[in-house]
Amino acid sequence: MRVSMSLPCEDWAACGPAARQAEEDGFDSVSSHELKHDPFMPLAFAALATERVQLVTSVAIAFPRSPTTVAQQAWDLHTHSRGRFVLGLGSQVKAHNERRFGVPWIAPAARMGEYVEALRAIFRCWEYGEKLNYQGKHYALSLMTPEFSPPKQGLPLPPIAMAAVGPLMLKTAARVADGVRLHSFATRAYLEQVVRPQLEAELGSVGKSFAQCEISGGGFIATGPDEAAVKQAAEAARYRVAFYGSTPAYRGVFDLHGVTDLGVKLTEMSKQGKWSEMAKQVPDDVLDLFVARAPYEGLAAAIEQRYGGIVDTVSVDFAPGTPASVRRDTVAAIQKIPSSFESFRTEARAA
Repeated sequence: MRVSMSLPCEDWAACGPAARQAEEDGFDSVSSHELKHDPFMPLAFAALATERVQLVTSVAIAFPRSPTTVAQQAWDLHTHSRGRFVLGLGSQVKAHNERRFGVPWIAPAARMGEYVEALRAIFRCWEYGEKLNYQGKHYALSLMTPEFSPPKQGLPLPPIAMAAVGPLMLKTAARVADGVRLHSFATRAYLEQVVRPQLEAELGSVGKSFAQCEISGGGFIATGPDEAAVKQAAEAARYRVAFYGSTPAYRGVFDLHGVTDLGVKLTEMSKQGKWSEMAKQVPDDVLDLFVARAPYEGLAAAIEQRYGGIVDTVSVDFAPGTPASVRRDTVAAIQKIPSSFESFRTEARAA
């Protein structure tokens, strides 16, 4: 299993040192998130401070950005990291697209599929000299002059991972992307009974397998040096379960476990602005469906029980001051957990 760590995106000066430390600790990748800050810039500092770890946006929101703009950012990060960048993209939900970003919400799964295809057409234009001529329903790109084309990289094309929750987005991600970034609002049963079968069927339909498609995320991890720290982390996860559980589009997870009423109640509370009270509605038995929790010493076993055989990459963050030996031993123990993913295959693709 692969292990990732989140960068301190709120502090650019800290991103390089944090990434360098993650590399020394044996992490496979470092990631940046698009919450309160831009997801691309922190990875630039991480790229210049490291030699081995992959650099992942987890995730950048696609629709407010032109595919060409994102292609330029991805290309530069991939170039300056010497092939270590992975472009993680997500659609976000309707309300955020329309009311936070001011962009239309149209056929999101089909549009995301075209977005990824358009990016690949741009990458092939730049690396292999193919004429840019992508014609889709939502994106049409046909102009790329030498003045606006960056130099060839001599590297595999940047891998693209897609965030996916619903059936259409999961199928689209399996078909067009190199990786699938699962939402944290997921349980093992949901991944085994709903997500994996959909991905497997779609991967097979296009001649791919889980060996070439990295599956990341799909739950929460609560850890720390002792039980008190684990409990504190679990309470933070309880809030996230309540927050995500209030979104009607995600209610299928609650439905699978027979707690639909909890989702309905959380939705109503969110409409009333009762955000600080929502976590109290999530009982321990429901929380345990979403969270792998254990102190560092037992974390690998807890992760294997919760994620083993269904996920290739998990994200683990250590408390400040954790001894290097503990960090390295914990990461190494998690990496011993078997997983299906072998490597990205991003050589030239058919137009």
